[in-house]
Amino acid sequence: MKLIYPIALTKIKGIGPRTARHIIDQGHDLADLFAYSKKDLMQILGIREPIAEAIYNKSYMSACEKELAFIEKHQIQALWLEDENYPKRLRQCEDAPLVVYYKGNQPLNSAKVISIVGTRHATYYGQKICEDLLEAMNCTKDTLIVSGLAYGIDALAHRNALKNNIPTVAVLGHGLDRIYPASHRELATKMLDQGGLLTEFTSNTLPERSNFPMRNRIIAGMADVTIVVEAAIKGGALITAEIANSYNRDVCAFPGAVYEKSSEGTNYLIKTNRAHMIRGLQDLEYLMNWEISTKAVDQQLSLPLTLTKDQQLLFTLIQQKGQLEIDHMIDLTKWPQSKLALILLELEMQSLIHALPGKRYKTAGQTEIQKNQLIS
Repeated sequence: MKLIYPIALTKIKGIGPRTARHIIDQGHDLADLFAYSKKDLMQILGIREPIAEAIYNKSYMSACEKELAFIEKHQIQALWLEDENYPKRLRQCEDAPLVVYYKGNQPLNSAKVISIVGTRHATYYGQKICEDLLEAMNCTKDTLIVSGLAYGIDALAHRNALKNNIPTVAVLGHGLDRIYPASHRELATKMLDQGGLLTEFTSNTLPERSNFPMRNRIIAGMADVTIVVEAAIKGGALITAEIANSYNRDVCAFPGAVYEKSSEGTNYLIKTNRAHMIRGLQDLEYLMNWEISTKAVDQQLSLPLTLTKDQQLLFTLIQQKGQLEIDHMIDLTKWPQSKLALILLELEMQSLIHALPGKRYKTAGQTEIQKNQLIS
Protein backbone atom coordinates (compact mmCIF):
# COMPACT_ATOMS: atom_id res chain seq x y z
CA MET A 1 0.00 0.00 0.00
CA LYS A 2 1.26 3.47 -0.83
CA LEU A 3 2.31 5.45 2.23
CA ILE A 4 0.54 8.53 0.95
CA TYR A 5 -2.87 7.11 1.91
CA PRO A 6 -2.37 6.76 5.68
CA ILE A 7 -0.60 10.14 5.72
CA ALA A 8 -3.55 11.64 3.83
CA LEU A 9 -5.99 10.24 6.37
CA THR A 10 -4.16 12.09 9.15
CA LYS A 11 -4.49 15.35 7.22
CA ILE A 12 -8.29 15.34 7.06
CA LYS A 13 -10.00 17.58 9.58
CA GLY A 14 -12.48 15.62 11.67
CA ILE A 15 -10.63 12.31 11.44
CA GLY A 16 -8.68 11.56 14.61
CA PRO A 17 -6.86 8.38 15.64
CA ARG A 18 -10.03 6.59 16.80
CA THR A 19 -12.01 7.39 13.63
CA ALA A 20 -9.08 6.38 11.44
CA ARG A 21 -8.75 3.11 13.32
CA HIS A 22 -12.49 2.47 13.00
CA ILE A 23 -12.23 2.85 9.23
CA ILE A 24 -9.25 0.47 9.05
CA ASP A 25 -10.89 -2.08 11.36
CA GLN A 26 -13.82 -2.34 8.96
CA GLY A 27 -11.43 -3.93 6.50
CA HIS A 28 -11.50 -1.22 3.85
CA ASP A 29 -8.36 -0.76 1.78
CA LEU A 30 -7.21 2.84 2.18
CA ALA A 31 -6.53 3.18 -1.54
CA ASP A 32 -10.16 2.23 -2.21
CA LEU A 33 -11.31 4.68 0.44
CA PHE A 34 -9.87 7.60 -1.51
CA ALA A 35 -11.49 6.32 -4.70
CA TYR A 36 -15.03 6.29 -3.23
CA SER A 37 -17.59 8.87 -4.20
CA LYS A 38 -18.90 11.21 -1.54
CA LYS A 39 -22.16 9.25 -1.50
CA ASP A 40 -20.35 5.91 -1.04
CA LEU A 41 -18.26 7.33 1.80
CA MET A 42 -21.41 8.30 3.64
CA GLN A 43 -23.38 5.13 2.91
CA ILE A 44 -20.68 2.45 3.10
CA LEU A 45 -18.58 3.87 5.91
CA GLY A 46 -21.22 5.92 7.68
CA ILE A 47 -19.00 9.02 7.52
CA ARG A 48 -20.60 12.38 8.19
CA GLU A 49 -21.04 14.64 5.17
CA PRO A 50 -18.39 17.27 6.06
CA ILE A 51 -15.74 14.57 6.49
CA ALA A 52 -16.88 12.71 3.37
CA GLU A 53 -16.60 15.97 1.44
CA ALA A 54 -13.09 16.56 2.81
CA ILE A 55 -11.98 13.06 1.77
CA TYR A 56 -13.55 13.35 -1.67
CA ASN A 57 -12.17 16.75 -2.70
CA LYS A 58 -8.55 15.61 -2.04
CA SER A 59 -7.29 19.14 -1.37
CA TYR A 60 -4.78 17.70 1.12
CA MET A 61 -2.92 15.51 -1.39
CA SER A 62 -0.38 18.17 -2.36
CA ALA A 63 0.57 18.57 1.32
CA CYS A 64 0.96 14.78 1.59
CA GLU A 65 3.25 14.70 -1.44
CA LYS A 66 5.41 17.43 0.12
CA GLU A 67 5.56 15.41 3.36
CA LEU A 68 6.67 12.30 1.46
CA ALA A 69 9.41 14.35 -0.21
CA PHE A 70 10.48 15.72 3.20
CA ILE A 71 10.75 12.32 4.91
CA GLU A 72 12.60 10.84 1.92
CA LYS A 73 15.08 13.72 1.83
CA HIS A 74 15.83 13.48 5.56
CA GLN A 75 15.74 9.65 5.76
CA ILE A 76 12.78 9.59 8.14
CA GLN A 77 10.73 6.44 8.62
CA ALA A 78 6.98 6.89 8.36
CA LEU A 79 5.53 3.93 10.27
CA TRP A 80 1.84 3.34 9.95
CA LEU A 81 -0.34 1.33 12.31
CA GLU A 82 -0.01 -1.98 10.48
CA ASP A 83 3.72 -1.65 9.82
CA GLU A 84 5.88 -4.38 11.39
CA ASN A 85 8.20 -1.75 12.91
CA TYR A 86 5.41 0.36 14.41
CA PRO A 87 5.69 0.37 18.25
CA LYS A 88 3.71 -2.75 19.15
CA ARG A 89 2.78 -1.59 22.65
CA LEU A 90 1.45 1.68 21.27
CA ARG A 91 -0.58 -0.20 18.66
CA GLN A 92 -2.59 -1.78 21.49
CA CYS A 93 -3.93 1.65 22.54
CA GLU A 94 -7.26 2.58 20.97
CA ASP A 95 -6.14 6.17 20.32
CA ALA A 96 -2.74 5.24 18.85
CA PRO A 97 -1.59 7.53 16.02
CA LEU A 98 -2.26 6.17 12.54
CA VAL A 99 1.25 7.23 11.48
CA VAL A 100 4.39 8.04 13.47
CA TYR A 101 7.52 9.62 12.01
CA TYR A 102 10.81 8.28 13.29
CA LYS A 103 14.42 9.25 12.71
CA GLY A 104 16.91 7.03 14.48
CA ASN A 105 18.73 3.72 14.51
CA GLN A 106 17.11 1.92 17.45
CA PRO A 107 14.20 -0.53 17.03
CA LEU A 108 11.11 0.62 18.89
CA ASN A 109 10.07 -2.84 20.10
CA SER A 110 12.78 -3.71 22.62
CA ALA A 111 12.07 -6.43 25.18
CA LYS A 112 11.81 -3.76 27.91
CA VAL A 113 10.55 -0.25 27.17
CA ILE A 114 10.63 2.20 30.07
CA SER A 115 9.25 5.74 30.02
CA ILE A 116 10.79 8.20 32.48
CA VAL A 117 9.04 11.52 33.11
CA GLY A 118 8.99 14.27 35.69
CA THR A 119 9.22 17.93 36.54
CA ARG A 120 10.98 20.51 34.41
CA HIS A 121 12.50 21.88 37.63
CA ALA A 122 14.49 18.88 38.85
CA THR A 123 16.13 19.14 42.25
CA TYR A 124 19.43 17.52 43.19
CA TYR A 125 17.35 14.61 44.51
CA GLY A 126 15.69 14.07 41.11
CA GLN A 127 19.00 14.43 39.30
CA LYS A 128 20.56 11.82 41.57
CA ILE A 129 17.66 9.40 41.04
CA CYS A 130 18.05 9.62 37.26
CA GLU A 131 21.79 9.20 37.47
CA ASP A 132 21.64 6.18 39.80
CA LEU A 133 18.71 4.48 38.04
CA LEU A 134 20.24 4.68 34.56
CA GLU A 135 23.67 3.68 35.84
CA ALA A 136 22.12 0.58 37.41
CA MET A 137 20.47 -0.21 34.07
CA ASN A 138 23.84 -0.21 32.33
CA CYS A 139 24.01 -4.01 32.31
CA THR A 140 20.39 -4.66 31.34
CA LYS A 141 19.86 -6.02 27.85
CA ASP A 142 17.44 -4.98 25.12
CA THR A 143 16.10 -1.97 27.04
CA LEU A 144 14.79 1.29 25.57
CA ILE A 145 14.32 4.52 27.54
CA VAL A 146 11.55 6.86 26.34
CA SER A 147 10.92 10.44 27.40
CA GLY A 148 9.88 13.80 25.98
CA LEU A 149 13.13 15.86 25.55
CA ALA A 150 11.74 18.54 27.88
CA TYR A 151 13.75 20.44 30.47
CA GLY A 152 14.41 18.70 33.77
CA ILE A 153 13.78 15.00 34.28
CA ASP A 154 13.15 14.25 30.58
CA ALA A 155 16.53 15.58 29.46
CA LEU A 156 18.25 13.96 32.46
CA ALA A 157 16.77 10.59 31.52
CA HIS A 158 18.00 10.92 27.93
CA ARG A 159 21.48 12.16 28.92
CA ASN A 160 22.04 9.45 31.52
CA ALA A 161 20.80 6.78 29.12
CA LEU A 162 23.37 7.94 26.55
CA LYS A 163 26.06 8.06 29.24
CA ASN A 164 25.34 4.42 30.14
CA ASN A 165 25.02 3.17 26.55
CA ILE A 166 21.27 2.58 26.81
CA PRO A 167 19.21 3.41 23.68
CA THR A 168 16.79 6.30 24.22
CA VAL A 169 13.99 7.79 22.14
CA ALA A 170 12.42 11.22 22.53
CA VAL A 171 8.74 11.72 21.66
CA LEU A 172 8.21 15.23 20.30
CA GLY A 173 5.23 17.57 20.32
CA HIS A 174 6.06 18.99 16.88
CA GLY A 175 7.41 17.99 13.48
CA LEU A 176 10.90 16.62 12.82
CA ASP A 177 11.94 19.80 11.02
CA ARG A 178 12.77 21.45 14.36
CA ILE A 179 13.86 20.74 17.94
CA TYR A 180 12.10 22.17 20.99
CA PRO A 181 13.52 23.38 23.23
CA ALA A 182 16.24 24.60 20.86
CA SER A 183 18.86 24.28 23.61
CA HIS A 184 18.43 20.48 23.42
CA ARG A 185 19.48 20.27 19.77
CA GLU A 186 22.90 18.85 20.64
CA LEU A 187 21.30 16.23 22.90
CA ALA A 188 18.82 15.30 20.17
CA THR A 189 21.64 14.94 17.64
CA LYS A 190 23.51 12.56 19.95
CA MET A 191 20.34 10.51 20.38
CA LEU A 192 20.21 9.84 16.65
CA ASP A 193 23.30 7.64 17.10
CA GLN A 194 21.92 5.75 20.10
CA GLY A 195 18.14 5.89 19.79
CA GLY A 196 16.08 8.43 17.92
CA LEU A 197 13.34 11.03 17.68
CA LEU A 198 9.68 10.16 17.15
CA THR A 199 6.51 12.18 16.56
CA GLU A 200 3.02 11.88 15.13
CA PHE A 201 3.21 15.44 13.78
CA THR A 202 4.19 16.26 10.22
CA SER A 203 6.79 18.86 9.28
CA ASN A 204 5.93 22.53 9.83
CA THR A 205 3.96 21.62 12.98
CA LEU A 206 4.87 24.07 15.73
CA PRO A 207 5.35 23.02 19.39
CA GLU A 208 1.96 24.33 20.42
CA ARG A 209 0.66 23.79 23.95
CA SER A 210 -2.19 21.49 22.82
CA ASN A 211 0.28 19.08 21.20
CA PHE A 212 1.97 18.00 24.41
CA PRO A 213 -0.87 16.01 26.02
CA MET A 214 -1.04 14.14 22.70
CA ARG A 215 2.71 13.61 22.91
CA ASN A 216 2.30 12.30 26.47
CA ARG A 217 -0.07 9.52 25.42
CA ILE A 218 2.61 8.19 23.07
CA ILE A 219 5.20 8.25 25.86
CA ALA A 220 2.80 6.23 28.03
CA GLY A 221 1.59 3.95 25.25
CA MET A 222 5.04 2.95 23.98
CA ALA A 223 6.21 1.62 27.34
CA ASP A 224 5.74 -1.36 29.62
CA VAL A 225 6.05 0.96 32.60
CA THR A 226 6.08 4.72 33.19
CA ILE A 227 8.35 5.98 35.97
CA VAL A 228 7.67 9.37 37.55
CA VAL A 229 10.84 10.64 39.23
CA GLU A 230 9.79 14.06 40.53
CA ALA A 231 6.56 15.92 39.79
CA ALA A 232 4.43 18.74 41.11
CA ILE A 233 0.76 18.10 41.77
CA LYS A 234 -0.11 19.53 38.35
CA GLY A 235 1.76 19.04 35.11
CA GLY A 236 2.57 16.80 32.19
CA ALA A 237 4.15 14.02 34.25
CA LEU A 238 0.93 13.33 36.15
CA ILE A 239 -1.03 13.47 32.89
CA THR A 240 1.32 10.85 31.44
CA ALA A 241 0.90 8.67 34.54
CA GLU A 242 -2.89 8.95 34.34
CA ILE A 243 -2.84 7.97 30.67
CA ALA A 244 -0.57 5.00 31.41
CA ASN A 245 -3.03 3.82 34.07
CA SER A 246 -5.89 4.17 31.57
CA TYR A 247 -3.93 1.86 29.24
CA ASN A 248 -3.54 -0.68 32.07
CA ARG A 249 0.21 -0.13 32.05
CA ASP A 250 2.33 -0.13 35.18
CA VAL A 251 3.21 3.20 36.79
CA CYS A 252 6.00 3.68 39.34
CA ALA A 253 7.01 6.72 41.36
CA PHE A 254 9.90 7.64 43.61
CA PRO A 255 8.71 9.00 46.97
CA GLY A 256 9.94 12.40 48.10
CA ALA A 257 10.01 14.68 51.12
CA VAL A 258 6.50 15.62 52.25
CA TYR A 259 7.25 19.36 52.20
CA GLU A 260 8.84 19.45 48.73
CA LYS A 261 6.59 20.78 45.95
CA SER A 262 8.63 18.78 43.44
CA SER A 263 7.49 15.59 45.20
CA GLU A 264 3.83 16.46 45.75
CA GLY A 265 2.83 14.72 42.52
CA THR A 266 4.81 11.53 43.08
CA ASN A 267 3.63 11.24 46.69
CA TYR A 268 0.05 11.77 45.52
CA LEU A 269 0.35 9.00 42.93
CA ILE A 270 1.62 6.60 45.60
CA LYS A 271 -0.95 7.66 48.20
CA THR A 272 -3.87 7.17 45.81
CA ASN A 273 -2.58 3.80 44.50
CA ARG A 274 -2.02 5.28 41.06
CA ALA A 275 1.63 4.24 41.18
CA HIS A 276 3.88 1.69 42.85
CA MET A 277 6.54 3.13 45.10
CA ILE A 278 10.04 2.21 43.98
CA ARG A 279 13.48 3.08 45.33
CA GLY A 280 15.62 1.89 42.45
CA LEU A 281 16.16 -0.68 39.72
CA GLN A 282 15.79 -3.67 42.04
CA ASP A 283 12.26 -2.61 43.00
CA LEU A 284 11.40 -2.01 39.34
CA GLU A 285 12.66 -5.44 38.27
CA TYR A 286 10.75 -7.09 41.11
CA LEU A 287 7.54 -5.33 40.15
CA MET A 288 7.89 -6.10 36.44
CA ASN A 289 9.15 -9.68 36.94
CA TRP A 290 12.26 -8.73 34.98
CA GLU A 291 14.56 -10.67 37.27
CA ILE A 292 13.69 -13.75 35.19
CA SER A 293 14.53 -14.23 31.54
CA THR A 294 12.11 -13.42 28.74
CA LYS A 295 11.91 -17.13 27.96
CA ALA A 296 10.88 -17.91 31.51
CA VAL A 297 8.14 -15.29 31.35
CA ASP A 298 6.69 -16.96 28.28
CA GLN A 299 6.76 -20.44 29.80
CA GLN A 300 3.97 -21.89 31.88
CA LEU A 301 4.74 -21.34 35.54
CA SER A 302 4.84 -24.41 37.77
CA LEU A 303 2.59 -23.98 40.77
CA PRO A 304 2.76 -25.39 44.29
CA LEU A 305 0.89 -28.68 44.53
CA THR A 306 -0.92 -27.46 47.65
CA LEU A 307 -3.13 -25.00 45.81
CA THR A 308 -6.85 -25.61 45.84
CA LYS A 309 -8.77 -26.02 42.60
CA ASP A 310 -10.18 -22.48 42.88
CA GLN A 311 -6.75 -21.00 43.59
CA GLN A 312 -5.28 -22.78 40.57
CA LEU A 313 -8.15 -21.56 38.38
CA LEU A 314 -7.78 -17.92 39.39
CA PHE A 315 -3.99 -17.97 39.11
CA THR A 316 -4.21 -19.43 35.60
CA LEU A 317 -6.75 -16.81 34.50
CA ILE A 318 -4.52 -13.96 35.69
CA GLN A 319 -1.47 -15.57 34.12
CA GLN A 320 -3.16 -16.00 30.73
CA LYS A 321 -4.30 -12.36 30.62
CA GLY A 322 -1.01 -10.92 31.89
CA GLN A 323 -2.99 -8.58 34.15
CA LEU A 324 -6.60 -8.84 35.24
CA GLU A 325 -9.04 -6.44 36.88
CA ILE A 326 -11.30 -7.59 39.71
CA ASP A 327 -14.49 -6.89 37.72
CA HIS A 328 -13.18 -9.03 34.87
CA MET A 329 -12.34 -11.85 37.31
CA ILE A 330 -15.91 -11.82 38.56
CA ASP A 331 -17.20 -12.03 34.99
CA LEU A 332 -14.92 -14.98 34.20
CA THR A 333 -15.35 -16.98 37.42
CA LYS A 334 -18.98 -16.06 38.28
CA TRP A 335 -17.88 -16.04 41.93
CA PRO A 336 -19.34 -13.67 44.53
CA GLN A 337 -17.00 -10.80 45.40
CA SER A 338 -16.43 -12.13 48.92
CA LYS A 339 -15.13 -15.46 47.61
CA LEU A 340 -12.94 -13.74 45.02
CA ALA A 341 -11.44 -11.41 47.65
CA LEU A 342 -10.57 -14.38 49.89
CA ILE A 343 -8.83 -16.33 47.10
CA LEU A 344 -6.92 -13.25 45.96
CA LEU A 345 -5.71 -12.75 49.52
CA GLU A 346 -4.65 -16.40 49.76
CA LEU A 347 -2.65 -16.14 46.53
CA GLU A 348 -1.07 -12.88 47.67
CA MET A 349 -0.10 -14.41 51.01
CA GLN A 350 1.74 -17.14 49.10
CA SER A 351 3.51 -14.48 46.95
CA LEU A 352 1.97 -15.94 43.79
CA ILE A 353 0.31 -12.73 42.63
CA HIS A 354 0.88 -8.98 43.07
CA ALA A 355 -1.70 -6.21 43.42
CA LEU A 356 -1.40 -3.33 40.96
CA PRO A 357 -3.03 0.14 40.86
CA GLY A 358 -6.61 0.19 39.58
CA LYS A 359 -7.73 -3.03 41.30
CA ARG A 360 -5.60 -5.14 38.94
CA TYR A 361 -3.45 -8.18 39.66
CA LYS A 362 -0.54 -9.87 37.92
CA THR A 363 1.22 -13.18 38.57
CA ALA A 364 4.61 -13.44 40.24
CA GLY A 365 7.64 -14.72 38.36
CA GLN A 366 8.86 -18.30 38.44
CA THR A 367 11.84 -17.29 40.60
CA GLU A 368 9.56 -15.86 43.29
CA ILE A 369 7.35 -18.95 43.23
CA GLN A 370 10.35 -21.25 43.60
CA LYS A 371 11.69 -19.18 46.51
CA ASN A 372 8.30 -19.37 48.19
CA GLN A 373 8.21 -23.15 47.78
CA LEU A 374 11.64 -23.46 49.41
CA ILE A 375 10.57 -21.29 52.34
CA SER A 376 7.43 -23.38 52.74
